[in-house]
Amino acid sequence: MFDSHTRFMQYALREAEAALAEGEVPVGCVITHEDLIIGKAHNLRETLQDPTAHAEVIAITQAAQHLSSWRLENTKLFVTLDPCAMCAGAIILSRIPEIYFGAFDPKAGACGSVVNLLDVDQFNHRPTVSPGLLADECGAILSNFFRDIRARRKK
Repeated sequence: MFDSHTRFMQYALREAEAALAEGEVPVGCVITHEDLIIGKAHNLRETLQDPTAHAEVIAITQAAQHLSSWRLENTKLFVTLDPCAMCAGAIILSRIPEIYFGAFDPKAGACGSVVNLLDVDQFNHRPTVSPGLLADECGAILSNFFRDIRARRKK
């Protein structure tokens, strides 16, 4: 079944492909409000030489500007990789209620892979997390990226 969640994750995958074309780790993110994309981004850490330039953080900034509010209520975040601890913190602080991610991240995933910071009772906001949306496609772009890097290092 092809639904709006799948469609929005496909947009996030397009952002990941843009990151790949720029030599960035291929992670993409879109944020929706009332089924419209109000933020979209991909990783830009290498380009900007900024450790905070993750797809989620950039998309959150765009969405906040679009809504003229730091409270991103009634939004959904779609990202190709389980967000890291920094991005999980930004999600909590921006009050995004729904998170959908594609691939699990066994090294740094903070929304279900290693830990789930979004499910800590002590935080004042607890979004719902739906993992594994288009997991194979999201994982493949990352696996191929890192395989290519390892192959280049061997040469």
